[in-house]
Amino acid sequence: MSKPGHIAENFKVGALLSFVGGYLDSYTYICRDGVFANAQTGNIVLMGLRLTDRELRGAVHCLIPILSFVIGVIAVELIKSRFNDDPKVHWHQLTLIIEMAVLAVVVFIPDTRNDLANVLVSLTCAMQVEGFRRLNGNAYATTMCTGNLRSGSESLFNYLKAKDKNELHKSLSYFGIIGIFIIGAAVGAVITRIVGLKAVFFCIIGQGLALALLMTNKVHGNT
Repeated sequence: MSKPGHIAENFKVGALLSFVGGYLDSYTYICRDGVFANAQTGNIVLMGLRLTDRELRGAVHCLIPILSFVIGVIAVELIKSRFNDDPKVHWHQLTLIIEMAVLAVVVFIPDTRNDLANVLVSLTCAMQVEGFRRLNGNAYATTMCTGNLRSGSESLFNYLKAKDKNELHKSLSYFGIIGIFIIGAAVGAVITRIVGLKAVFFCIIGQGLALALLMTNKVHGNT
């Protein structure tokens, strides 16, 4: 297994952000016009279907979060290039603070402006997936499951083949993150159906807890 690095690679941080990732997908799908905040593959497929049905407006509706996702990735790279060596604030922390601020705005956006809400939510999801890409030194994602499922299955095979406990640990970590994502999606669905548009506020709490862990500024191995 790769050596763990910055506290941002800690499993607790990954678990909190994966919970938020699953929650946001349920939130946007249920009360923001059936768009997935994280799964841009799903939005791309939906856009293709809309184009096939000659529903140009519907296709544009699906394209909006895709473009926002691209902007979010670029934004994180800009933050990283500017603050990577800053001794006062780590770029991971700044990324989360911006995400929380953006979601705080989404809380107050009415359902008549779901297009704007989806742009902002997709922006935060892109920032999260780009900013938090490693779990204990291994590549993973907090806003989607396909890659984690592949990596977890591969590590499981390696364990069964060579009985390497490090591979078992990697596999369990990946499947654990997937399980937490599912829990986040389920909790998000329940709370969104009860609270409605303002249910996104609970994601800010999850991000705040992750930020608190980052603020400890502890390092596990190499930074």
